[in-house]
Amino acid sequence: MEGFAFHYGPRLRVGEGASTGIGALIPNGPVLFVTDAQVVALGLADAALAGLRESGREVVLFDAVEADPSRATLEAAVVAGRESQVESVIGFGGGSPMDVAKLAAYLLGSGDDLDAIWGVGNARGGGLPLVLVPTTAGTGSETTPIAIITLPGDEKRGVSSPALIAGHAVLDPLLTLGLPCPVTAATGMDAMVHAIEAYTSAHFKNPLSDLLAREALRLLAANLPAVCVTPSDISARSAMLLGAHLAGIAFANAPVAGVHALAYPLGARFHVPHGLSNVLMLPHVLGFNMGAAMPLYAELGPIVDPALECLGQQAQAAGLVEALRRMSAEAGMPQHLRDVGVGAADLDMLAADAMLQERLLRNNPRSIGLADARLLYEAAL
Repeated sequence: MEGFAFHYGPRLRVGEGASTGIGALIPNGPVLFVTDAQVVALGLADAALAGLRESGREVVLFDAVEADPSRATLEAAVVAGRESQVESVIGFGGGSPMDVAKLAAYLLGSGDDLDAIWGVGNARGGGLPLVLVPTTAGTGSETTPIAIITLPGDEKRGVSSPALIAGHAVLDPLLTLGLPCPVTAATGMDAMVHAIEAYTSAHFKNPLSDLLAREALRLLAANLPAVCVTPSDISARSAMLLGAHLAGIAFANAPVAGVHALAYPLGARFHVPHGLSNVLMLPHVLGFNMGAAMPLYAELGPIVDPALECLGQQAQAAGLVEALRRMSAEAGMPQHLRDVGVGAADLDMLAADAMLQERLLRNNPRSIGLADARLLYEAAL
């Protein structure tokens, strides 16, 4: 066996109502609570906020995080935390609040300048104590060392460093109840993409990331239909959260690739939700990769669709792609780029934007050039 390195991520607490006890995981001083307006409006944060305030802490509520959070939003969160001299940070919500919380905690604790830490391994200081609480089963952001910010000009740029990993993550299935099926499906399939791309990553794929990716895919594929049919199914919701978390650990170690590289421009340019962006590009990128990754896709096929178990390798690999396409269609998700406002005139721009995602493209099983990217967007149109 070749040598490899592996990072397990934050300490984990799982259970119904677990988010009400997050105060025990942080220092006693003021805390910056990073979330978004919808989470607050839905009352998802009420119990957690009440518990923090009852402990006597000053809670600095920052609920201005938007989808695809901007640099201005991140900087405003840092200012809010600095003015109140917070001693810890909580990220509560989907991937966007958690990404802002990760960077805010790091910048507040380290004093580093944001422009000095873009890229991989450039954040080397120490951040404030950080707890992350996902309200969707999808991004896995609560366990990863990565945060993505949208810069002026709709460019997405990331920071990837172990210094961004939270001290604790809390998985509370009660927070995911009531999400409509299309949202649940989009976030769940986002997590499935994480598992698939980690399993086929050209860099740092290893036995532990493979183990977690397979188990994540099993949990997600088995329970996604159940939570769409019965949104109140706590057992299935718990399994989805755990699956997304395991997929997050997998891709934090064996990074994602071409699907994400082509999905990011859709979010930045057209504000397509990240999970849906991945779903729209998934079958096309997997088809493009088939010659290079068929044996690995064949191993994953029966996990998603047990009916593929006794088929040959090529049929299992093709069956994986079809099963994923069918799953998204049955959940009512758009199937074409034109359904989310993309036109033929936009394809050159999207392809050029995708080429900026070098950090992701290098992990793809098959090289994706500018012409390839345009053809993939055209196929998805």
